[in-house]
Amino acid sequence: MKKTVRVKNVTIGEGTPKICVPMVGETVEQLVEEAKFLRTIDLDVIEWRVDFFKNVENFSKVIEALNEIQSIIPEIPLLFTFRTAKEGGERQITPEAYKALYIEVMETRMVDIIDLELFSLENDLKELIEMAHSHHIFVVLSNHDFLKTPSKKEILSRLRKAQELGGDLPKIAVMPKHPRDVLTLLEATMEMNENYADRPIITMSMAGKGMVTRIAGEVFGSALTFGAAKKTSAPGQLPVSQLREFLALMHRGL
Repeated sequence: MKKTVRVKNVTIGEGTPKICVPMVGETVEQLVEEAKFLRTIDLDVIEWRVDFFKNVENFSKVIEALNEIQSIIPEIPLLFTFRTAKEGGERQITPEAYKALYIEVMETRMVDIIDLELFSLENDLKELIEMAHSHHIFVVLSNHDFLKTPSKKEILSRLRKAQELGGDLPKIAVMPKHPRDVLTLLEATMEMNENYADRPIITMSMAGKGMVTRIAGEVFGSALTFGAAKKTSAPGQLPVSQLREFLALMHRGL
């Protein structure tokens, strides 16, 4: 039986895929405004994409912003993510700064989940995963390819590696150039879910061609999907209200 990931009042890997919405504010003031708005919409998890935050390299400013966010959304699971430029994020930082940022944030115990990139910090990855677990923080172990869709074999290899390394939520997002690339992602998702996964996985094909993968997770085996409130953080994200309707419609048909 597959494990689920229970975060506050949300169980990922059970029933309809859960909806995660990113916060992309550049300042504390913008983040506070976003957090207040997100309280009013139907979502399951909030992701703070801290790579959008202009003071991200000032850790005291990051903690200040985190305090403000948590004061507004204390009951909603919070995913903390620095997405590097090489994987589609807003900026690049040194591996040393990347590691130090996550350690600083985990020490606060004010986040519920962290996103670590599978290939961004290979030498220290196990250490950060172990630290997260010792602080009762779940780990999304992710990989993003904004240029192409790898082969099914390669997608499976990356998801299995993320699972073997201890990621609680192995994740991959890929870019389709042709509709058959979307089928490749869905087939890999189904095979991973049926044959290898012992925990929830997260997969998606990006942009317009891949939009169907954001609503079909319950059919093929992806447990969480990303929607947009005002500004998207990746191509192909649907508005949350529409996404919830599509997920419910899909669920009723199963």
